[in-house]
Formats: sequence, structure tokens, C-alpha cells
Amino acid sequence: MFKPSVIRALLTRYVLLYAKNPMRTFELFFWPLVQLLVWGFLTMYLQKQGGKGGNFPHYITFLIAAIILWDALFRAQQGVSISFLEDVWTRNLLNIFAAPVRMIDYIAATFGVGLLRVGITAVMLAVVAITAYSFNIFQLHFGLIAYYANLMIFGWALGIASIALILRWGHGAESMAWALPFMVQPFACVFYPMSELPEWMRYIAMVLPPSHVFEGMRGSIEHGGFDFRNFFAALGLNVIYMGLAGWLFASVLRTAREKGLLVKTSAS
Repeated sequence: MFKPSVIRALLTRYVLLYAKNPMRTFELFFWPLVQLLVWGFLTMYLQKQGGKGGNFPHYITFLIAAIILWDALFRAQQGVSISFLEDVWTRNLLNIFAAPVRMIDYIAATFGVGLLRVGITAVMLAVVAITAYSFNIFQLHFGLIAYYANLMIFGWALGIASIALILRWGHGAESMAWALPFMVQPFACVFYPMSELPEWMRYIAMVLPPSHVFEGMRGSIEHGGFDFRNFFAALGLNVIYMGLAGWLFASVLRTAREKGLLVKTSAS
């Protein structure tokens, strides 16, 4: 089904883009580190203020865990969308489509880029969280793998959707590569429980996989154990979203080929 040699070649190309450009590598580390530091020290400050009254819950540290896990979704999405934009910016997109590269192999390679980005930043954030805040993300045990997997799958689905929008609407839609995850974030219950949302927003949150992931994460930190109900809810929804993203991409790609949008996107 997949061609490992093609995927490996594409993945090598994208990795070399980071190796040859220090600014890309700097960006990979800079933004997640800044977010963790800002939210981490804010969490410590709130704990100290709440500690004066003796009733501030210790499990507020889920804010630190939320930052680390949210980065997995964002980096997975960026791995897909930014890899595609790299081909657009370097006018290499037509070469990709002219070469014997199937779209399934191309998408698989971008998934690999997302996996590498997530792995690199996850290690850095885990180390910073332990050393700066004495917070060990590995306390989630098996749940950590389950949460990462669900968030990455949804991030990949958003990445495919971003590519489809750029293919259909051209350079005017490039901002979607960065905006799409943050359009979802208010409904994803990253920093607050679903119960705090207005009722109409709660209905949207219930059909988004990340909200179930973060609900499960908070429950694990507060009560221990692993929430299988939220895990399977997120997994089932991810299957649906990945299928929808694949259908959207295939439909837009077919239209782009028929209307010559690929040439316009590459030549602009």
C-alpha cells in the first residue's frame, strides 16, 4: 500500500530543510518553550496565592500538562501543513505531483514530519517541566501515550484540512495553516473543564476529540487511573475526522487538477 522508499525520500527532504536552516530549528523550540514558561510560572504564582488560604487545589498543575499535550496537536498539524507550504514556497509542488509520488505516500511523509516535531518538543517540554516546576508528565503512565496518539491523529486531520483549503483557495488561505488549531482551541477544553462552557459550546466540544483527551487528562491528575470512556470517545471521533479530512482532500485535489489550481498555487 505504502512505498517506504518514497516516504523515506520525502521525509529526508523535509528533515534537511530544518537541518540547513537554523531559524526553522529555532522556531521549533522557541514557541513551545515560551508558552510552557509563561503558563508554568503563572501556575506557580496562582498556587502560592491560593496556598495562603489553604484551599487552592494542587491539581491546578493540569495547566502545565495541558500546554505540553496541546503542543502535540499543534506540532502534528504543523508538520503536515507547513511541509506542504514548503513545497509551495519553493515552487516544488508541481515536481511532487509530476513525480511518481502517490498522495498517500506524500501525506504519510508529512505525518512523519509531524511525529518528529512532536517527539523533539515533547522531550524538551518534559525536561523543562520536571526541572523548573517539579511536574512529571510521565505520571500519566499509559495515559500519556493514549493522549498523545489521539491529539496527533486529530492534528494530522487538521493538517490535511489545511492543505485542502490552501489547494482550493490558494495563497489567501495560507493563514489557515496556523489559525485552524486555534479556531478549535476554545471548544477543546484545553485549560478548563467542559462543564464551564455555555451549553451551546458544550455540544460542539462533545464532538471534538481533544476535549475528551483533556477531560481524561484532568481526571487522571485529580483522581488517578485512566479514563477509558473519554479515550474511546476521542478515538472514535478521530476515525471520523480523519475519514472526513481524507475525503475533503481527495475531492479538492480532484477539483484542483480539473481546474488547473495546482499550477496557480505553485506559480504564484
